[in-house]
Amino acid sequence: MLTPTTSLGELAIRYLDFARSKFVRSTYQEKVSVFRRLFKVIDRELSLDRLPPGMILSFLQQEKESRSGYAANKDRKNLMAAWAWGCRYIEAFPRHLHNPFAVDKFQEERTARYVPPESDFWLAFNACLNDQDRAFLLTCLHTGARRGELFRLKWSDVDFESRTLRLLTRKNRVGTWEESRLPLTADLQRGLADLRPADYSPAGFVFSVDGVPFLYRIHFMGRLCRRAGIQPFGFHAIRHLTASILAREGVPMVQIQAILRHKNLSTTERYIRGLESVRSALDSLPVFSGEKHQRNHQPKKGPNRKRLSP
Repeated sequence: MLTPTTSLGELAIRYLDFARSKFVRSTYQEKVSVFRRLFKVIDRELSLDRLPPGMILSFLQQEKESRSGYAANKDRKNLMAAWAWGCRYIEAFPRHLHNPFAVDKFQEERTARYVPPESDFWLAFNACLNDQDRAFLLTCLHTGARRGELFRLKWSDVDFESRTLRLLTRKNRVGTWEESRLPLTADLQRGLADLRPADYSPAGFVFSVDGVPFLYRIHFMGRLCRRAGIQPFGFHAIRHLTASILAREGVPMVQIQAILRHKNLSTTERYIRGLESVRSALDSLPVFSGEKHQRNHQPKKGPNRKRLSP
C-alpha cells in the first residue's frame, strides 16, 4: 500500500500561511518570493519524496549566478526552514528523508556597505521636502533604529515626559515581538514634539500618509540622494553611521550594542569595523536654538541646518 506524501506546493501553502502570522511583512514576502522562483523550475505538484536533489542544487546555483551567493544562501535558509517546519507539523510528511535543501553554502562576495559621512547625511536631510521626512531621518540617526521599527512607531510609543522611545522588533529566532526602550535625545524630543499634530491620537502612527504607516519606501532614499547630489545610501547605512559616530566618540562597544539592540557583540563589532570616518561625535549633532539648527561646534563649511517646524 502506498503511503500518501505531501507535495511541494502544499508545503509552500501551509508554511506560508504560518509565516504570514509569525514573521514581519518583509520576511514573509521574502519567503513568498523564493517559492515563486522555485516553482519556475520545479513542478509544485511534485511529491516531496521525489524531489530531485540535483535540480534543487541547480536552482540555487542559478540564483547565485544571477543574483549573488548571499541571495542564494538566503533562499537556501528559507527553504530549509520550510522543510523543517513541515517535518514538525505536517502529518503526511516524509520525515525519513534528509532535508534536500541542505546543500553546501555558497561563497559570498559581499562588498562593504557604503556609510556616508555626516556631511552627506545633512545634505540629504536638507533635501527633504517636508517636516515628516526630516523628522524620520533625524530619528534614524538619533536612535540607530531599523526602518521597520520606525514605520511601526506610534505616538503612544513616544513618552515625552520620561524622554523615552519604545521600539518593537521581531529580530529573534522565534519571531515574537520584543520591546525595548531608548532615551530620547533633547534634539529628537523637540523634533518629534514639533511633528506631533494637536489632534493626534496615541494609536496613530508617527510616520504615515493619511494615517496609513509606511511599509517599504524603497525608492525614497535614492531620490533624496539624487536631489542632494550625493552618493546614494539607504536607511540601514544611517544605522551604521550612528554606530560609527558613537565608536569615534569612544563609547564602549557594549553600550553601542545596547543602543543598536544586537543579540551578539560580534554583530556590533562588524558594524564598526572598516567604516568610513565621520566628522563629529553624537553629542555634537545639531540642537535647536531659535529658528534653525546650530551646532555645538560650528564647522567652517557645511550645509545649513533647517529647523523641524510643525
